[in-house]
Amino acid sequence: MPQARYKQLVDRLADDIRTQRLRPGTRLPTHRELAAREGLGLVTATRVYAELQAMGLVSGETGRGTFVREALPSAQGSYLYGWSTERVDLTFNAPTLPEQAGLLRAALRQLAAGGDLEALLRYQPHGGRDHEREIVARHVRLRGLTVSPESVLIVSGGQHGLATTAMALLEPGDVVAVDALTYPGFKLAAEACRLELAPIPSAGHGPDLDALAALCRQRRVRAVYTMPTLHNPLGWVMSATRRRELVAIARQHDLLLIEDAAYAYLAEDAPPPLAALAPERTVYVSSFSKSVSTGLRVGFLCAPLASVPKLERAIRATTWNTPAMMTTIACGWVEDGTVERMEAEKRRDATMRQTLAADLLGGLTRIGHPASYFVWLPLPNEVRADAVTHALMLENIAVSTAEPFATSPQVPHAIRLALGSVALPALSQALQTVARVIADQTY
Repeated sequence: MPQARYKQLVDRLADDIRTQRLRPGTRLPTHRELAAREGLGLVTATRVYAELQAMGLVSGETGRGTFVREALPSAQGSYLYGWSTERVDLTFNAPTLPEQAGLLRAALRQLAAGGDLEALLRYQPHGGRDHEREIVARHVRLRGLTVSPESVLIVSGGQHGLATTAMALLEPGDVVAVDALTYPGFKLAAEACRLELAPIPSAGHGPDLDALAALCRQRRVRAVYTMPTLHNPLGWVMSATRRRELVAIARQHDLLLIEDAAYAYLAEDAPPPLAALAPERTVYVSSFSKSVSTGLRVGFLCAPLASVPKLERAIRATTWNTPAMMTTIACGWVEDGTVERMEAEKRRDATMRQTLAADLLGGLTRIGHPASYFVWLPLPNEVRADAVTHALMLENIAVSTAEPFATSPQVPHAIRLALGSVALPALSQALQTVARVIADQTY
């Protein structure tokens, strides 16, 4: 059986199992029956089942046959392979610095000593208090964005900002162009709002803008969701020229631009945001989750003034307002320079972790940014992502496959490694294990 056809059979059966067309407990054909049905040799049929077993999708029982296993757990749109507190988590980024707990203690003491605690117990304006919006407006100047406080809305993290934008400014059935590999959280928001995602292939450091223009000529595209500064998971930073080209397409076809800047603080000297080039049609979404702490659920939107009332209604419908205490702490850290200092320290930390990954994964193809907290590993042609993730699960390491990020039917065999949630010694050991497991799968 040709190599491509053999791998296609493995992929087809794996997809049938993951989508539960073959349900847990289903008894699969015997090796001889599979060989006869598919026109392969018995040795090749045995090899197919061995690969599925290595992926953790089937189990062979002596004297009984081969059976579909119970699906591995999933959560939040990402497949979490054998998630537990004992495992090294390379699926999510929660970058922290050693002094952050002390900073929080000090902030809480300062808050307790303040004279306006009662104000924090009351309902707040949906988009944030005026002085808080002014603070955020000053903060985004660090990203090359000049906005008025009236165009700023404070939300409960970046994910809430994306969901609020989709809910307020798009309608069920609207077509949104997205990268073929994109942030899983936006996929969830789009699903909840019943939006149709149209995948755009990558073309180097950014989406294929010719493909986007062609899509807009063929269909009524309503919006583009994009991460021009530090794309997740591919780590690209779009050039200034491509940003201008994207804005030109958006203006020609009257597109809303949803600019996700969650990781933008890691990329120094990036070109101006899309929101600076096309403020009349761009919603800029970011938060303090990565630059400060994932538990500090404070984010912000910078939006066209005409969209602000709709966005405020969506905030009211979902959270009414952000928790006042969290917002007060976040804004205080912006004002006293703590956020800017943390961002600089995390850029150094991310760069160090990327250097470590380059050293320990040097023989593998890597895609990423030299100062990002994640790296994308396309796997060799003969290596299956499910087999790698299952083998790593047995080594107590959790990683993400490409599936949560994919918006097209063609899901590449690749894994994403989040580098920002574990201590450096544990990360070093885990990366060495990843390299060894992939090497073991290569033949």
